Amino acid sequence: MNDQLEKAAKDVPTMSVVVITPDGYETISAVLRHVHAQSVREQLEIVVVAPAADALPLHVPTLSGFHAVRVVPFEAVASSTAAARATGVHAARAPIVAFVEDHCLPQQGWAAALIAAHGEPWAVVGPAIGNANPCNAVSWANLLIEYSPWLDPAAAGRVEHLPGHNSSYKRAILLDYGPALETMLETESILHWDLRAKGFDLLLEPAAVALHENFTTIAASTRLRFHGGRMFAAARARGWSLARRLAYAAAAPLIPLVRLRRILAQVRRRRSPALPARTFPALALLLACDAAGEMAGYLLGAGAEARRGGEFEFHDDRRATGVARQEGHP
Repeated sequence: MNDQLEKAAKDVPTMSVVVITPDGYETISAVLRHVHAQSVREQLEIVVVAPAADALPLHVPTLSGFHAVRVVPFEAVASSTAAARATGVHAARAPIVAFVEDHCLPQQGWAAALIAAHGEPWAVVGPAIGNANPCNAVSWANLLIEYSPWLDPAAAGRVEHLPGHNSSYKRAILLDYGPALETMLETESILHWDLRAKGFDLLLEPAAVALHENFTTIAASTRLRFHGGRMFAAARARGWSLARRLAYAAAAPLIPLVRLRRILAQVRRRRSPALPARTFPALALLLACDAAGEMAGYLLGAGAEARRGGEFEFHDDRRATGVARQEGHP
């Protein structure tokens, strides 16, 4: 009987890593190389959500040595990344599920640190975030807007929310959302605030570090920031009265000032590297675009932006000024 229990335990991976791709292997090859370099890869199940079951060449070296590698077909990856992640959660077999984007590169020790932290009753554990293309001012502006609360180096501790699309969860807690899981994964800050309201705790684990590749041009970044602001506001305002929506929309022009002050305070508290000179003009412009998106989201909901998620999730512009992504450079 004990032998059977031990065998059953070995058959279950410790953590499932969910990665989504709108096409095939090349889009996610860099992130898979970085996950393959983890010291505990034999404990990891890789769950790739792709349009077709034959999207990955399973013979490549970066897919060897894991507990398991599975491809889960989901045709609408490009149009609904939240639904794709929810599909990955349902397909995962481990008690811990980690999301990682194709443009967010886990560093050495990432998986081990997340697994160790989940030995405690944290509902969500997230990594510290660094810049994978740090030589570009627009890249820094985008990183600060999205990830300034969790910049590497960071301090460990309980937090209100964690990096969206790049944090890890106890799978059972996600499954408790039932059919609402897809909606909650659209904007993960909303999910994290809901978990906090339910009494769950979230941990920022600085021993787990991931480098995020960011948009590097103003043209692409303005579209991204408007999209992100509108999607956030639409998700946040779901179920609100018209009067409350109007009040938040009227206050939207103040958002860039409030967020800029907060971001500057967060940067000063950390031993961050010197930023390119044009970072702050770019930051001010992109915060204004984000606020315009929020105003539209409060007034009009997500609209057509809801179908554009994949356009910003998978975008070559991030790689214009980046770290080496070739084989042998994890």
